Amino acid sequence: MSSPSSTHLIGMHGWAGDQRSWMPWAELAQQRGWGFSCGERGYGGLEPQDPHWPASSQRRIVIAHSLGPHLMAEAIWQQATGAVLLASFGRFVPAGRAGRPLQMALRSMRQRLEAGEAAPLLREFLARAAEPQSADLLPSGPLEQGISAKGLERLLADLQRLEVSRGLPPGFPAQGPVLIVEAAQDQIVAPESRAALRAELPAASVWTREGLGHSLLDPSLPKDVLSWIDAACD
Repeated sequence: MSSPSSTHLIGMHGWAGDQRSWMPWAELAQQRGWGFSCGERGYGGLEPQDPHWPASSQRRIVIAHSLGPHLMAEAIWQQATGAVLLASFGRFVPAGRAGRPLQMALRSMRQRLEAGEAAPLLREFLARAAEPQSADLLPSGPLEQGISAKGLERLLADLQRLEVSRGLPPGFPAQGPVLIVEAAQDQIVAPESRAALRAELPAASVWTREGLGHSLLDPSLPKDVLSWIDAACD
């Protein structure tokens, strides 16, 4: 059995988020004696940050939301021993006719960002991500700080990542323990994309949270996931 101090978790937020969403997760991890660090894209006032695994860590688990797995460096994935994928996907835009509405939506989002409409666009996106719950329950994010010029460039670049995502990110430890957490009322990730991720990881544990949208605003989720890590990732 791994000692608590040899366990390290890395959290990676998705599009339009930042690392502050991981605060409850980090507090619970610290109570267990685990390490926790975050990636940060720097859309708002926070500086971009690339995490790394401490040399002493043996149990190395990535917890990533939505686009988060595709924002992690390949080296992080190559050294990871397990993963938790929250409301995520392998391919965001479904193949063929099913993907056309999403392609059009992404094109419209890109045009609005380029036209200087970042704030209203992000408010609309975050409200839809929270549905059926209120956006008031969302953690603080880049929108409260204001989107910087560099942050806008990153939002546009990561929107492109959404459009071209195909399969698991490079280096992904597909043979290690993986937990997929789906939101039953997800308004962002298409059902076809969720099914494709499950098909890519047939050995993964899958949880479906009823009554929750893409943002998975469930206060009990961090504790439940950390308990799963303790039991499944030894």
